[in-house]
Amino acid sequence: MRMFSPALARDLAALGRVHEGTSMESVLRGITGAVAVGVPGCAGGTVELRRDERLMFSASHSDLIALVDREQALGEGPALEAVASRRNVLVPDLLQETRWPRYAATAVHYGVRAALVLPIAIEDATLVLGLYAVRPGAFTGGSADPLAALLTEHLTVALANISDYDEVLTDAAQLQEALAGRSVIDQAKGIIMHASGCSAEAAFDELRRLSQHHQVKVADLARLLVSEHQSKHGGAAPS
Repeated sequence: MRMFSPALARDLAALGRVHEGTSMESVLRGITGAVAVGVPGCAGGTVELRRDERLMFSASHSDLIALVDREQALGEGPALEAVASRRNVLVPDLLQETRWPRYAATAVHYGVRAALVLPIAIEDATLVLGLYAVRPGAFTGGSADPLAALLTEHLTVALANISDYDEVLTDAAQLQEALAGRSVIDQAKGIIMHASGCSAEAAFDELRRLSQHHQVKVADLARLLVSEHQSKHGGAAPS
């Protein structure tokens, strides 16, 4: 029996296609939704991004948020065991689970009868994926290793793409800021040239001298000069 459906690979691959609005949070939400649909017997999922501690968390259902929070409060349960041991943790039937009696009672209260938790190493972090079922034995029909390998492959790509995308956005924002700064500096130079009759080079030297004297950036000083000129005279600064 396969641990996951062919559709799961497709849905996970889609998480790697980064576009406007894509974030780590949206990828985590996508993971929980994909496993809930693509893993036979799985009724819901949780995923936690960790380094030394939890950085982000997402769940497909609100009851699972409460269950994982309760696990943290109790200090016992499969997710904590998976993080500590760095190994997959399978709970075939929570009604018969003796390792974590308080957690098991809470899980059954929320309608969870079986659980599988996979700690997945992604770059310098760990994704702790929890799969939950409403019937016992839901995850005992196949090895969890192929599922973990599939998730590792696609999530590594998704995280790398997000990192590259963020870098591109940062570069674009910095370029836009630099262009805006250059424009306002040119306007400030025009104001100085118009007032003193000096050259563009001399106007920039004066801007730089004033910025050093007042310990402010040239662009910030230029914005202040342009703003004051516009408030006094109205309209755009001379160019």
